[in-house]
Amino acid sequence: MPRLRYYSLLSPLRNFCRGPGIVINGSGASIRVMKILALIGSPRKKGNTDLLVDAALAEAAKHGHKWEKLYLYDYEIKPCVDCRVCKKGELVCVLKDDMPKLYKAIDAADVLILGTPIYWYGPTAKMKLLIDRLRPYVANRKLEGKKAYLVAPSEEGPSACGPLVDGLKMSYKYLGLVYGGEALITANEKGEVAGMPAEMEKARRLLDDL
Repeated sequence: MPRLRYYSLLSPLRNFCRGPGIVINGSGASIRVMKILALIGSPRKKGNTDLLVDAALAEAAKHGHKWEKLYLYDYEIKPCVDCRVCKKGELVCVLKDDMPKLYKAIDAADVLILGTPIYWYGPTAKMKLLIDRLRPYVANRKLEGKKAYLVAPSEEGPSACGPLVDGLKMSYKYLGLVYGGEALITANEKGEVAGMPAEMEKARRLLDDL
């Protein structure tokens, strides 16, 4: 199974700790260190979605935030079967696959980033499977108040992302998540966004409000 990866670029020359989870950055501002979980729904590693999310995470790490990135295509995610067991008792999903590993990572995060290319004006199939399996959080409310963001490259650009954005906003609200914003990018060929400075800058600025 894929190994979980944790990163922080907290530099003692630029950031100084003050209490648990608090750092003083180079400008003297006090910030809370957040744990960011990026969930990549693209089947392409080092593709546009992956590179854009990396840009956002690297910028956040400069401010002392920690991050973890998981590729959904590395995990077995079965489709929700609407058994509704997660609405009762322990409020957990009972399907046997790799979702418990993803649930654990989601529970531990303060901030979520969903990264997916646009497939037929929506998310990839793997990302949709994940979203469907978030149903336990409707009952257990463990996502209440957490921030969630979206990174979505598309051949047609932001104009093609409306259905995805609208659907995610409604889903986030239903789960109690706070919609933090999105980076909607025009890119299609694998990795081409690396040569698009303006689009990469949009991704770098995604988490500026943390």
